[in-house]
Amino acid sequence: MLRTLLRRFALLSLVQAMPLAYAQADEVADFYRGRNINIVAGHEVGTGFDFYGRALARHIGRHIPGNPTVVSQNMVGAVGIVAANWLYNLAPKDGTSIVIFAHTVPLEPILGQGAGKFDPRRFNWIGNMDESVGVCGVWHTAGVNAFAELQNREILVGASGSGAAGPLSVSPIALKNILGARLKVIQGYKGSTEIKLALARGEVQGICGLPLSTLKAEWKDHWEKREFIPLLQLSRTPHTDLAPAPHIFDLARNADERQVLDLIFGVQAMGRPFAAAPGTPPERTAALRSAFMATMRDPAFLAEATKINLDLKPLSGEQLATLLEQFLAAPPAIVERARAAIKPAP
Repeated sequence: MLRTLLRRFALLSLVQAMPLAYAQADEVADFYRGRNINIVAGHEVGTGFDFYGRALARHIGRHIPGNPTVVSQNMVGAVGIVAANWLYNLAPKDGTSIVIFAHTVPLEPILGQGAGKFDPRRFNWIGNMDESVGVCGVWHTAGVNAFAELQNREILVGASGSGAAGPLSVSPIALKNILGARLKVIQGYKGSTEIKLALARGEVQGICGLPLSTLKAEWKDHWEKREFIPLLQLSRTPHTDLAPAPHIFDLARNADERQVLDLIFGVQAMGRPFAAAPGTPPERTAALRSAFMATMRDPAFLAEATKINLDLKPLSGEQLATLLEQFLAAPPAIVERARAAIKPAP
């Protein structure tokens, strides 16, 4: 008798909840129908962030209730921090604005120099298409074949921006300050595309923090022809495609140093995250997250990703938020050491 009553109670609860669920779905569809959603890449046109953002924009609209039109845009500045600040402080809080930026951006408030005017916990994380793996490598004319050689030989490394905000600046500065690599960091390039041209012209000899996905797509020919030589893997876990290049944790001299390296390079696991503005209604955030993961399974999207050589190892918005909390929970002493390690020389 008790078991029968419990079943009836559970069924009644389900039936009562169904109208609410349908009402929320209808509300989301009614809101998005006929509207535009902007996917904003906080980086230059032609960069990996731009490719991923545009690929998502071409497919995610089919999976959002109401089938809104999805438009790609770029908001360049401070390697994604300008776009992140805009999303947090100025963008509509209604689920019509999504930004993709570098994995270094969410930790800018604790590791940066004050340019990040946001609380990363308050972003509504939508998902991530790929777990990023950074590469430190050299052009074939550099005369360097192993990272260990950089202890005794200085090379010029191209970097983006004018500060230490993005991975193409953070990575070489950290390798120089923590491991003693003789890297002279030349900042001011707009992104990896400009640095690739600088390498070919002989202006610089190396780049550190280049995403493996970019290496496989835009740099594929140079890699396959051994014009670009990977020397070191910068990530949380090693990647077989980059063997025999050593992994950054192989060079850690003690447990504390490994924690510092994890805070700087392990955050690559956040890859190229997509976020919606704080204050986005929960039901729209849920719909965007669901649509994102549905897109990652969409045959048409997967076919395009294969065609344009996009690496895919997606994380859900919930997984991104959990991962971010792990990094934000780092001990203050480790945070301070990491902040000092990525601070450029005056």
